[in-house]
Amino acid sequence: MSDSALQDVPDDDLTDPSELDLEWLSLEDGESIQWASTPHRYSILPAFAIGIPLSLVLVGIPIVVASYLQYTNTNYVVTNRGLYSKRGVLSRDVQQIGFDKVQNISYSQSALGSYFGYGSVDVSTAGGSGIELQFRSIPNPAAVQELIAREIDSRQQTDTDSTKEDVLDAILEELRVIRHAVADEPSDGQSDVATRSSDGTSDAAAVDSDE
Repeated sequence: MSDSALQDVPDDDLTDPSELDLEWLSLEDGESIQWASTPHRYSILPAFAIGIPLSLVLVGIPIVVASYLQYTNTNYVVTNRGLYSKRGVLSRDVQQIGFDKVQNISYSQSALGSYFGYGSVDVSTAGGSGIELQFRSIPNPAAVQELIAREIDSRQQTDTDSTKEDVLDAILEELRVIRHAVADEPSDGQSDVATRSSDGTSDAAAVDSDE
């Protein structure tokens, strides 16, 4: 987890990735988890506030149970290559967006979320219509947005440096070709001069011999 981006998040709000069931997550070679979390535990308070009183007439029990299961079966992950979202209790809905496709990121907090320290991060992609992926009710959404923005900038900088290196290599290779071409021309010219000189000397020697 990136401490620099999430240093303002209280320790009790942070989720250790090792404590989460991330069996569903398939990482590529060289891909590492930067941040992972479930929704903030206080985000289920509204459901409990409504469901518990209604549980007296058995109506609220499904509300409380559904809210709790959704909370425990929702995971959000940020890696050094992209974003992942997993939802679903009986079924599993997994979304993944690479950083190269992210166009815009923003976060929002309700009044209750601002008080308890949770909110949502919305992600839009290039060519997409509206929000393509959302981290709902996560701890400290501002810090998570900053982390995502930093990872995107880092990837773009790496791609830019790689492009510059490719261009530089191409220029150097072209210069080598030009240098070899220029170096070969005087060699050919000197060879011709040497041949002509050799021929001239032979002719002169032949003339002296005749005289």
